[in-house]
Amino acid sequence: MDAIRGTAAGTAPVPLSVLDLVTVGDGYTAHRALRTSVEISRLAERRGYHRHWVAEHHSMPGVASSAPAVILAHLAAHTSRIRLGSGGVMLPNHAPLVIAEQFGTLEAMAPGRVDLGLGRAPGTDGATAAALRRTDRLNEGADDFPQQLAELTRFLDDDFPDGHPYARIHAVPGPVQGPSGRPPIWLLGSSGFSARLAGMLGLPFAFAHHFSAANTVPALDLYRDSFRPSALLDAPYALIGVSALAADDEREARRQTLTNALSMVRLRTGRPGLVPTPEEAEAHQFSALEREFVDSWLANVISGTSDEVRAGLDDLQKRTGADELMITANAHGPEVRVRSYELIADAYGLPDLPA
Repeated sequence: MDAIRGTAAGTAPVPLSVLDLVTVGDGYTAHRALRTSVEISRLAERRGYHRHWVAEHHSMPGVASSAPAVILAHLAAHTSRIRLGSGGVMLPNHAPLVIAEQFGTLEAMAPGRVDLGLGRAPGTDGATAAALRRTDRLNEGADDFPQQLAELTRFLDDDFPDGHPYARIHAVPGPVQGPSGRPPIWLLGSSGFSARLAGMLGLPFAFAHHFSAANTVPALDLYRDSFRPSALLDAPYALIGVSALAADDEREARRQTLTNALSMVRLRTGRPGLVPTPEEAEAHQFSALEREFVDSWLANVISGTSDEVRAGLDDLQKRTGADELMITANAHGPEVRVRSYELIADAYGLPDLPA
């Protein structure tokens, strides 16, 4: 089985996958949000979604995904086929050896099912990033990303050259214990830096269309133009993260997407909180500046009935040429998120496999 490329199911133009922020709505708990992630992962596996990724965020009350490796271990225990991975782990926040150990452990738990997606942003605000990294020199972490990536790769492969300071250090579980698989590395990005680096290294690339839509096509073009074949990949392979929410009723889909838009307004203005209820979002008096942001944000969210969402996803895939669509369904209620993935699967006629 190809460790990177998926197979389109039903009438979907490309493989469909899940990007999970483990969102926590007002009135709910992190426990409920994590339970919902298990429900989504099991549904995604049963309905033929290709992979389920969890994204690292910090100091955000409405997002309970600060520890992707822990969550992925939990999801691995409740699934058997679907690929699981980070979308992504923010490499500058962690020592490369720690990531190699965590994902080596995950690979030992779920052999051949684990992806290691890496980003160079902090996944939070500057003050929190400084607390994570125990330094306020944050730009150095981002600038050192290629070097950190090379170090992480050598830990995963256990192939530091003789004489290197780390030559006698081994990431365990890992190759030092004998022949074993290891998670394929993906680079994530919302601009051109990671696109170019992924292409030069022959790695698969994931672009954050859901919050950087204007850069999607230029970044994918740059990735494809920069691509050099590698032992992992002989041709470019790019997925894009897409914010999409399907509901039985078009109005309900719009109400639910507004909750996410209000969450983003609060986050961008330094007031992060739990995802508000649809009633609170509808009653909120947006300022002119906030309304401009909300309109821009919602313009890149695909929402509505299952047929409307399918048409929107089809159009986006045609415009970008993405090899895979990774859908993030952000809403206030857990049931709404689960239902959205089910409706999208139905719209594409995805199989309903035995649990």
